[in-house]
Amino acid sequence: MPGQGLPLRVATLLTGLLECLGFAGVLFGWASLVFVFKTEHYFEELCEPDAGPMGNVTGSADCKAQDERFSLIFTLGSFMNNFMTFPAGFIFDRFKTTVARLIAIFLYTSATLTIAFSSADSAPLLFLAMPMLTVGGILFLITNLQVGNLFGKHRSTIITLYNGAFDSSSAVFLVIKLLYERGVSLRASFIFLSVCSAWHVGRTFLLMPRGHIPYPLPPNYSYGLCARNDTTDGEKNTAESEKLEMQSKEFLPAKEEALEPGKQPEPRSFWRYVLSQRFACHLVWLSVIQLWHYLFIGTLNSLLTNLAGGDRALVSTYTNAFAITQFFGVLCAPWNGLLMDRLKQKYQKEAKGSSAMTVALSSAVPSLALTSLLCLGFALCASVPILPLQYVTFILQVISRSFLYGGNAAFLTLAFPSEHFGKLFGLVMALSAIVSLLQFPIFTFIKGPLQNDPLYVNVLLVLATVLTFVHPFTVYWECRQERSSLAAA
Repeated sequence: MPGQGLPLRVATLLTGLLECLGFAGVLFGWASLVFVFKTEHYFEELCEPDAGPMGNVTGSADCKAQDERFSLIFTLGSFMNNFMTFPAGFIFDRFKTTVARLIAIFLYTSATLTIAFSSADSAPLLFLAMPMLTVGGILFLITNLQVGNLFGKHRSTIITLYNGAFDSSSAVFLVIKLLYERGVSLRASFIFLSVCSAWHVGRTFLLMPRGHIPYPLPPNYSYGLCARNDTTDGEKNTAESEKLEMQSKEFLPAKEEALEPGKQPEPRSFWRYVLSQRFACHLVWLSVIQLWHYLFIGTLNSLLTNLAGGDRALVSTYTNAFAITQFFGVLCAPWNGLLMDRLKQKYQKEAKGSSAMTVALSSAVPSLALTSLLCLGFALCASVPILPLQYVTFILQVISRSFLYGGNAAFLTLAFPSEHFGKLFGLVMALSAIVSLLQFPIFTFIKGPLQNDPLYVNVLLVLATVLTFVHPFTVYWECRQERSSLAAA
């Protein structure tokens, strides 16, 4: 890493971390924002005042239709957050960083201004604003993940750090809630978020590349404010040659690595990776765990209201506690990446003839298994209807979620070629989004036929969570088979 490039790269890293922390995943602080929306009487006309004692319209029994409306908005927003990741990844791969970020800024600013100037009378505008907010946020994340390429062997750690910052950004809505309770209007908070778009624009042109950050980095690579136009073509050619070398050595089996340079096989196509067993198992693993998290976040306000007996002060306290724990996602996620990086270095030293792909996949197995274990603990605690226990649920949820998304991105970078990362990352998120749509019918089913008793649903989801352990086992078995075949040879 050239000395004169270090300050720029550190600035890119830190400002990218701030961007993900303050803007990218704010949707997942939904429970805090719902509390404010209810205080502002959004969708209050759906409540039935005579459904509860003393005209209390905050309980789930009184405002079932209102809770369902908020749940539907979150379902739509979280669905778009994932589903639109595929076209967002395509835009990033095809049109590169600057175009993708300008689209993100437009969507994000439009969303924050829409929320700022909405009111109880125009509450349906949330159906438009929240999807735009989430799509803009995921584009911020995708364009920032490549920053890990600037730091070589710490790549997985930085990728998981950024995903942790994405999770922690849900605390932004807690800040808005606390400011609201101290007299700062909802409109003022969202206008401030809109003004921050000027900072996004400045960072786009000064601290980010116009194209992509290659991996591995070519010599004398420059970007952003320090980009040199006269070396762009040379750097592009160097990056392409490095990329082809990486594909031939890191992403092909060991037997293929031994081929002469003139006889190296062509890289496998995108769709061949999509139709692989590895991708299918990873998709199921992500979808099941993600469904648990989305269902929990989307129904948290209703859950706390039921467990607290409609006590608004108690609901507010637990909502704040949940949002505060979300902030610590940025501290939890890097441990997953650090684990993967350290294991990869360890296996590389111990590898005897194994391909780089096998070494990389071996380092991902403990991460995948640990994420499934954390989600299982979170699911079991969330299934027990005891209010104080939810503090433990909050802690396990934020750790599990941080490991989930950081591990997801890191696994895709290790298990598949880098030129397909944007598309594969987008596709796996888009397909998992279809599964996440189940959260709304599940919520409706619990509120209706099950009479607010989620026991049977929770048991089925816990069993589904147990099945996610199949994915790390499959990856482990795949690596073991290759090592056995090499030993036999």
